[in-house]
Amino acid sequence: MANLLFYSSLFLIWFMLIYHMFLMQGGYLHFFNFQKTEKLWSKTKMIFPKVSVLIPAHNEEVVIEDTIKAMINLKYPLDKLEVIIINDNSSDLTGEIAASYAAQYPFLKVVNTTPEYAGKGKSSALNYGLQKSKGDIIVVYDADNTPEPEAVYYLVLGLQNDPKAGAMVGKFRVSNAAKNILTRFINVETITFQWLAQAGRWHWFNLATIPGTNFAIRRSILEELGGWDDKALSEDTELSIRVYNLGYYIRFFPAAITWEQEPETWGVWWKQRTRWARGNQYVITKYLFNFFSLKNKKVILDLFYFLFTYMLFLWGVMVSNILFIMNLFTDLNLSGGTVSIVLFVLAFLLFLSEISLALSIERNQLNIKTFLVVILMYFTYSQIWLVLVLYSLFLEVKRTLFKQEIKWYKTQRYKQSA
Repeated sequence: MANLLFYSSLFLIWFMLIYHMFLMQGGYLHFFNFQKTEKLWSKTKMIFPKVSVLIPAHNEEVVIEDTIKAMINLKYPLDKLEVIIINDNSSDLTGEIAASYAAQYPFLKVVNTTPEYAGKGKSSALNYGLQKSKGDIIVVYDADNTPEPEAVYYLVLGLQNDPKAGAMVGKFRVSNAAKNILTRFINVETITFQWLAQAGRWHWFNLATIPGTNFAIRRSILEELGGWDDKALSEDTELSIRVYNLGYYIRFFPAAITWEQEPETWGVWWKQRTRWARGNQYVITKYLFNFFSLKNKKVILDLFYFLFTYMLFLWGVMVSNILFIMNLFTDLNLSGGTVSIVLFVLAFLLFLSEISLALSIERNQLNIKTFLVVILMYFTYSQIWLVLVLYSLFLEVKRTLFKQEIKWYKTQRYKQSA
């Protein structure tokens, strides 16, 4: 029995590792391809559609001013731009700060959510903002984001030149990466996710996932879909599935760049990532067992990817770790003991290779200091992630069984030093 568990866990672990290396190769190729695409698209005559930028904000007084200043600096025709700050039941000065800027800049607008939508989470706030918007293209930014001046331009440029794209996804970077070891871990994680999971999946399968920020979507598609699912904790992933099911795809176009804050303490990180994991588990249970009803069968590949990431791969690693610890105290008579050590070392080296390749794409990210962070990350951050996913799965099962109300956790923000 122990040997069966051992080899099944090895299969699951190595399946994901090899698949990730395959994706990373695609991500590296996409890095060169998108630069050619950007040059080609930039030569076309730009027709500027009306754009509505939605910024849901609940108690964001610490960061909202920097975000608004970034909106003011956007290089997009002001007569074709409206920025809507959705003040969602804030009890701090978020509304007042936003209103003071709206009084100076006509393209800025502040709306306060009504009781029907107030305090029910990001999806609900976005649905309210959508009702108040006029743009043909809807762009979303989180309240802690400071997009680069041409970010919205590039998102719209992508949609204009690719009519099959229902949504255009940009790249996000960590603004507080150097704060401490946790933010350094997250910086490595986000870079790897975008060049491996986003760019890699796009290159090989024309698949990408809408993130929570820095993306543009056609209004007609949002209205056809009925907006965001207010029961989803990961509203971005859930929306992605429905966009693909309409027959469109989501394109990763990293020319559009934004900078965002990440958690600076482990407690804040745990709560945020638990929400993310539960949100993705919700998507799996909502769609995986109904995949025959999905019109776009390519989406099934993504659903199985989420299934492996949040359930099967987790099971494989947990079983492997448990067997390893048990074998230290009692002989389990595992066959291939030496082979398992070799496979462990190879898995570690493959992990380092994948992340190093992703970091090499971003300027000044691959260096000795960051490489040491990656090594430490393997034995700490990655292992804590496994416990977190298991915990989130427990919470999601409990919520389903006892029909508990979904509660939205707002991530803590930090004042950035000038």
